Parts: sequence; structure tokens; C-alpha cells
Amino acid sequence: MSKILDQRLQTYRSRIDEIVKDLHTLTLKIGHEELAATVSDLRNRINEPFMFVIVGEVKAGKSSFVNALLATGREITKVAPQPMTDTVQQIMYGEEEQIIEVNPYLKKILQPVEILREIAIVDTPGTNTIVAHHQEITERFVPASDLIVFVFEAKNPYRQSAWEFFDYIHSDWRKKIIFVLQQKDLMPEEDLATNFNGVKEYAEKKGISEPTIFAVSAKQEQDGDLEVSGFKDVRAYIRENITGGKAPILKLQNNIATGLNINERILNGVQLRKKQWVADTEFRKETKDSLDTQEVKSKKQVSALVENLIAGYDRITRQKGNELEAELSFFTLLKRSFTSVFVKTESSKERLEKLTEDLEKDLNHELQTKLNDGVVDLADSIQQMAKIIDLKIQNSQTILKNNHAIFSDIADRRASVMTELQEAFKAFLSRTENFRDESLFDDKEALSPNLLAGSGIAVVGAIIMTVAQGAAFDITGGILTTIGVLFAGVSTTVKRRNILKGYYKEVEKGRQRLQTELSEKLNLYVVHIKDRIDANFKPFDELLEEEEAAIQDLETKQLRIDAELKEIGGELRTGFMG
Repeated sequence: MSKILDQRLQTYRSRIDEIVKDLHTLTLKIGHEELAATVSDLRNRINEPFMFVIVGEVKAGKSSFVNALLATGREITKVAPQPMTDTVQQIMYGEEEQIIEVNPYLKKILQPVEILREIAIVDTPGTNTIVAHHQEITERFVPASDLIVFVFEAKNPYRQSAWEFFDYIHSDWRKKIIFVLQQKDLMPEEDLATNFNGVKEYAEKKGISEPTIFAVSAKQEQDGDLEVSGFKDVRAYIRENITGGKAPILKLQNNIATGLNINERILNGVQLRKKQWVADTEFRKETKDSLDTQEVKSKKQVSALVENLIAGYDRITRQKGNELEAELSFFTLLKRSFTSVFVKTESSKERLEKLTEDLEKDLNHELQTKLNDGVVDLADSIQQMAKIIDLKIQNSQTILKNNHAIFSDIADRRASVMTELQEAFKAFLSRTENFRDESLFDDKEALSPNLLAGSGIAVVGAIIMTVAQGAAFDITGGILTTIGVLFAGVSTTVKRRNILKGYYKEVEKGRQRLQTELSEKLNLYVVHIKDRIDANFKPFDELLEEEEAAIQDLETKQLRIDAELKEIGGELRTGFMG
């Protein structure tokens, strides 16, 4: 029967080892060295006996407690007036006495003591020692423990550093803890009872219901006062709760619990990381939506500007068209032909040249006035596009802090990307070249410095004015040239209709060109600025893509490990604990 149980336990042990191996791989994947070391240690100790870890402050009597508990009649761990335990000492069963130096901070002491066949005892340095690394070493040993024996000096179990270490054990690792008030022989019974109840109240306030507390005297035990030393109760607890075949199963359950604890920490970290990713994704969507909204507004301003220009264009060309019709009317020509015999007057050719000059002057003035009125609103709309994004970048939400227990490196990287984005965008707004768009100018000299008063985003108005003026006056200049050719040489009524027809044809062509080219150029400028603003987010977008893939991968692995640990934990409870 014992063989069958051993085989079943070994099967479970192997399965748990594989799951913990996967957990170790996961901790390596997230790059958390401390957790990886903890899981590695947990895995390495899976075949060791049930492990008592003795913790407490310097001079609380830990080493004396261990010596008295083992009852060998000898000092297994050194006891002296000054702190002696300068390393973690793991006391295990061995057919012969032996001390093995594992590393500068850990030694294994093998002893042929019967109780050590089922349990191992770990004596640790004091938690309030001034010796470098000692508390850190003790902390590292806690996760792999199966039972924490917290030893207090009976006369003063209230030291803050001791209870802070208790919080680490209980809150961080949820380890089973029993309390020992050592050196009770140095206290009156009444004072001991007071401190006993004080520890009970402390433990209950910190979340341990019905705490297990023992008052012992290692001196009395070693002096042979076995009935009053208190160790009889400690051994009874060990016998009833741990030894007698229960220890291997309890150890496996503790391994599962510790694995779940570590996996839960990873899950909580991943969830916070995912929360940050969701917030960042929403932030990115908001920036894109803002750019899209502002693009629509800017294009509406383009439409309004072009419509006003066209309205002015129509008013002037219509007015001059009416004057042209009057000039070319039959009676006017006839009158001028008749009166010119007697009086020298302006010829029709001269009148048409004057009309052309007036058309050019009035049209240029009208278009310039409309541009002056409309460019300000359009420039402000485009500038708002950049300013809104700048404000959103400055107010982006940080959820995953750079002091996070597991993902501080990810938080640091995100913070670095956000800082670079803020600085890069600030620089972007200050650089004039980011708001130029030379592709919109046929003549590169149109971008001469005197047209670009100001700097950075402030030049948007000058750029729009240059683009609009260039397009508008180029188009109207062509119209005026063609109309001038039409008007040249006119002297008879035969050409009157052709001239009028040619005038209105050129006016309509110019109207279409003005509307199309100006709209296209200004809308293209809006799109180019929007794209340049959005391009600042490239490193941030890359981070979001990487985070999405990493979070999905971590979630999948973490959930699988969680399910496997819970499944085997359930099987252990059913198969061995009833």
C-alpha cells in the first residue's frame, strides 16, 4: 500500500514539476529575475521534505528553539550572546553528520535525527540584523517554505520590524504561520499570559483567525524540565498536523498554493498591463478621431474660403461682362463710328484695354480681400488640429506605474515612449519645415523667407496665403492674358459675339480651375499636415502592437497554468484528503 501511495505521489510530483517548469518559463519570459529565481527554487525543492522555516528577530532564541526541538543533546545550530546565525542553515536527514556549504549564504546540515526523515528545518538570520543581505536571504527562502515558525522573544513580541516581516510572509505569500514565544522562563506567568494574548490579538487583526501560538523555553527543555518547557505541545502539533505520512501531500499542496500565488501575481500584473494598453488604445483612438474631426472642420473652412473667392470672382467678372456687353453693343459702336468723324474719341480697342486693366485690378483686389478674410479661419482650424493633439498627449493616462512589482520595465519603456512622444511633438510644433509643403508650389522660390514670418506652427497662415495666392493669381493671370488677346484688334461688330462668347468661356474656365485647383491644393495641405502630426505616433503605435501580442500570449499561458494547478490541487484533495 505504501508503495502504491509513493508511486501516486511521485506521479503528482512529476506533474506539478512540469507545471512549475512552465511557470518558471513564464517568469523568464516576462523578464522578472526575482520571481524566476523564486520559482526555480520552488521547483528545485519539490523533492525535499516538508520544510519548516524558522524566522524572527536577532536574539529571539531561534537557534535555541531548533536545538531543543531536535533534542539531540547537542548544538546543531550555534547559540551565543552575540548573533551567530550568519547564513541560512537547512537541517535535513542524513545517515551521517555532515555540513555542506551550498553557497556563502546557505549551508545544509545533515543529521541522523528521526524527525528529519519527514521534515526539514531552516534556521534563518534575524530579520532585523544589520549584516548585509541577511533579511534579503531570509525573504528569498520564505516562498519555498511549507510552514513558517515565527519566533518572538517572549518578553517583547511587539517590535515593529518583526510584524512588518510578518506582513511580508502573510500578505505576500499567504504562508501557514505558527507563533512561538521563546524564553518564557525569563517571565512571570502573568506577564507571559499578557504577551500571549497580545500576539493573538495582533495576529487576528492581521487576518489570521484562531492563530496557533506556543510559549516555550528551550532552556527548560534542554535542562530536562519537559513538562513545563512547552515543547510537548509543539511536538504534538507537528505529529497531528504534519508527520505520520501527511507531510509529502501537504508539501505538494503548498507547492501548488505557492505556484498559484505567483501565477496570480503575474495575472494581476497582466491585467493592469492590459488596462494600460486599453487606456492607451483608447487614447490613440481619440487622437485619430480628433485628427479626423479637425480635418473635416478644416476642409469645411477650405470650402468656405473657396466659395467666398468664387463669389467675389463671379461678382467682378459678371460686372465686367456687363460693361463689355455695353461696350460692344451695336449702338455704341455706331455712335463712336459716327462721332469719330467729327471728334477724336477713344477707340473700342482702347476702351477694351481699359476694361481689361480694370478687370485685373478689381479681380485681384476682390480675391485678396476674400483671402485676407478667409485664411485666418482656415489657419486657425489647422493649428487647432495640432494643439488639440498636443493637449491630449500631455494628459495621457498612466495606470501601470514604473514601481510595479512585476512589470516595472514595461512601465519604464512606456514612460520613455510617452516622454519621447511629448518631446518630439513639442519639437514638431516648433519646426517651421513641418508646416511647409513644397509639393504644392510650382515655383520653389514662392517659399521665400519673407513670406514665412514667424516660426513653427505660426507659419500656417503664411503658407495657406502663399498657396492660395499662387493658385488664384496664376489662374486669373491666365484668364486675363487670354481675354486681352480676345480684345486686341477688335474694330467691327462682326467680332462682337465671338468676343463676348470668348470672354464668358474664359471666365467659366477660370472659375472651374479656381474652384478645383484651390480646393485640391488647400485640402491636400490639410491632409499632409494631419499625416505629419499622426506620424509622430509611430513608436507609440509600435509599442501598442507589441503590447497587444505580448498580453495575449501571457494571458493564454497564465490561464493554462492556473487551470492546471487548480485541477491537480483538486485531485490531491480528493485522492488523499478525502
